[in-house]
Amino acid sequence: MRAIDRPIHWGVLGTQKGNGGEEMEHFATEKWIDFVNQAVDAGEKRLMERHLQQGCQRCKKTVSLWQRVQQSAASEANYQPPEDAVRLAKAAFAGAGLAGQRKRAGSRIKLLFDSFLQPAFEGARSVGAGTRQMLYRADPFQIDIQVEAMPGRNRIVVTGQLLNLSSPGIIGQDARIVLSNMRGQEVKAVTNQFGEFSGEIENSGDLQMTFASPGSSPIVISLRDALGTLSEDKP
Repeated sequence: MRAIDRPIHWGVLGTQKGNGGEEMEHFATEKWIDFVNQAVDAGEKRLMERHLQQGCQRCKKTVSLWQRVQQSAASEANYQPPEDAVRLAKAAFAGAGLAGQRKRAGSRIKLLFDSFLQPAFEGARSVGAGTRQMLYRADPFQIDIQVEAMPGRNRIVVTGQLLNLSSPGIIGQDARIVLSNMRGQEVKAVTNQFGEFSGEIENSGDLQMTFASPGSSPIVISLRDALGTLSEDKP
């Protein structure tokens, strides 16, 4: 006695003995995909459900696989990344987009001074430094930055000043600053009437600073291991 007593149709593959010794027809993978997607007619759906109830392990595995694929596709379509992750990605792409401009314009961002690159007495840098000072030229601005560790806390304070070099005597007022520890946390600041800014953020070891001023392209400065080996001594 056949478990499914009907002519072989498109989408059925061979036969196999069921749990009771009865022969069962196997459906093609394409049919099971339609089954999972609710794209088979009612009559064929009943036949396929009966086939699964008869204990065909091979077809059960196929259905289970495509059910997981469907669930994964559905969850991916509904996924919305966190807003802070989107902002960080946009800032990173903005910095990457400036790469070509830097090559054509002779490097738009130039490091003029870095206290970490200055000679230090023996052993001073090996234990890490609590403060780092840097000076950048990023037309039309000159950016003075200080990064300082907060004693007893796993946080750093970033302070600085923007000077607009295109117009002598004009400072970088109302520029938007975004500090990121490159681990999903960011802090925003705005320069005051003197072009000064300050922000405090958790110390991940790395630091990214994005400067946006009206009429100018974003300036992105990224620092790996911003305070040297100090970042490895986090509690």
